[in-house]
Amino acid sequence: MFWRRLFFMFVVGADNMQFGNKKIDLSVPQVMGILNVTPDSFSDGGRYLSMDAALAQVEKMVADGATFIDVGGESTRPGAQTVSAQEEVDRVCPVVEAIHREFDVVISVDTSTPEVMAESVRRGAALLNDVRSLRRPGALQVAVETGVPVCLMHMQGEPDTMQQDPHYDDVVAEVRGFLAAQVASCTAAGIAPHNIILDPGFGFGKTLEHNLRLFRYLEHICALGFPVLVGVSRKTMLGAVTGRPVAERAVASAAAAAMAVMKGAVIVRAHDVRENVDAIKMAAAIQGV
Repeated sequence: MFWRRLFFMFVVGADNMQFGNKKIDLSVPQVMGILNVTPDSFSDGGRYLSMDAALAQVEKMVADGATFIDVGGESTRPGAQTVSAQEEVDRVCPVVEAIHREFDVVISVDTSTPEVMAESVRRGAALLNDVRSLRRPGALQVAVETGVPVCLMHMQGEPDTMQQDPHYDDVVAEVRGFLAAQVASCTAAGIAPHNIILDPGFGFGKTLEHNLRLFRYLEHICALGFPVLVGVSRKTMLGAVTGRPVAERAVASAAAAAMAVMKGAVIVRAHDVRENVDAIKMAAAIQGV
């Protein structure tokens, strides 16, 4: 953990990262609360479609300790179908605007769609969290133009096919290589290195064995020298290990979050914010962070 942080400070810059008008200290692990404004997300699809329900959930997550709120309008669960750009804009952007108006929190948008990226930033979003790593046509250009930080994630395939027999010769080396290549592409296009976060993409085109090995050697991803975000909250890999259904995976999610922080991750993406905040506080305290 110490060497990862030292390398990050040397390669990228200070641990403080600017998100809009907020500077976040990433030497201290942070929690990103998940807000799905979709009818079909695997864990909470349909629960936050109304503005009142969405804002009530944001209020709870902020009170529970979330530093970031990640708003998503297109499900990326295995087998999910894409939605039109306009439909995604209509789902996401009014919520982003309302959160920006009512809460002191960093707003992230979970999207691969250039139109959503541009309009969300215009309405107050300060982080672009893209499971496709800015590979949709136009996404990289929009990210450069907005100037906000980006999170680049590894995914093998697309959501509708990614879990159909994924294969790797060496999952850790291949994920690391992909993320390094995407960093190079983004910086060449004009994205500042200090505005890049990496996500190894647990559950995205990976079997249980792939996920566990990637987690076991997470420090190899952290060694790239950029802040690492981990999202395993309530995912299938937790159910495969514990035998618990989606609604009963909060404990496993928090345990995985603590392990991720102890291996060098600095942001944990979570449905159950309070449990994850407590877990990473304990992990950080044990490590003396």
